[in-house]
Amino acid sequence: MKIKDRSTMVFDVIKGILLTILSILCVLPFIVIISGSFTSNSAIIRDGFSLFPREFTVEAYNTIFKTPKDIIQAYKMNVYYTFMGTVLGLLVITLTAYVISRKEFKYRNTVSFLIYFTTIFGGGIIPWYLMYANVLGLRGTTLAIWFPALMTPFLVILMRTFIVGAVPDAVVESAKIDGAGHWTIFWKIVLPVLGPGLATVGLFQALGYWNDWYRASMFSTNSSTWSLQFYLYDLVNSTQAIKQMAQYASVNTGDLPTQSVKLAMAVVATGPVLLFYPFVQRYFVSGITVGAVKG
Repeated sequence: MKIKDRSTMVFDVIKGILLTILSILCVLPFIVIISGSFTSNSAIIRDGFSLFPREFTVEAYNTIFKTPKDIIQAYKMNVYYTFMGTVLGLLVITLTAYVISRKEFKYRNTVSFLIYFTTIFGGGIIPWYLMYANVLGLRGTTLAIWFPALMTPFLVILMRTFIVGAVPDAVVESAKIDGAGHWTIFWKIVLPVLGPGLATVGLFQALGYWNDWYRASMFSTNSSTWSLQFYLYDLVNSTQAIKQMAQYASVNTGDLPTQSVKLAMAVVATGPVLLFYPFVQRYFVSGITVGAVKG
């Protein structure tokens, strides 16, 4: 018994040390990013990155927040795109996954294959753009930014796996015997036990929308519809363009914080995600016995 206790203690110590090292390795890059965002651009170019700012300055954040109305508008649009895309996307994905998870649906294998097929082959960027911009006429609208990513094939397959694992066929059959239809089964039986699945798929959806800049660059015709990521991307490009033009014209513009602005951008863009993630994380480890059939 003593040997077992000693081996368990050694295992716990080694486990704690390894987890501590891994945690530090995960946190260090973000500490470097925060430190670099408060470091002068010349210090970064001269000395590289460090855990603590060598020459403390907030010039990078002053550059980003030089026009507060613009960045607040970009934040608003990012929240709007993320909310609309995540909520409606979860609804569409969950309904689709429920349909193809039911064995009584005759064409479920065919539909599942067609959904999976789109993860391997696509029509290309140009046909995709022409369909949304010209055929559907969505260019210049906010709908064009969040609608194309409403349904992701991988997330449909993932949600189908959650439904099959969480809702046994016996439960569905019992509900049908009691006279429940598919809408009743979906809303009152399937949906309540999909907490971990909804949290997982919702987090994938939300992160995808929050970090997207590509659709805004293709479909936005007005800066008021820019997402946060595209706004920050345009800001960095503008700063670099000004610096290059000044070099060609032999004009001294001072020390434009191009490197520190990139790091400050990462802090501004990831801050809300870091605050939101802890509230969702608990759902990943919950529901281990959800959907179990009790005798």
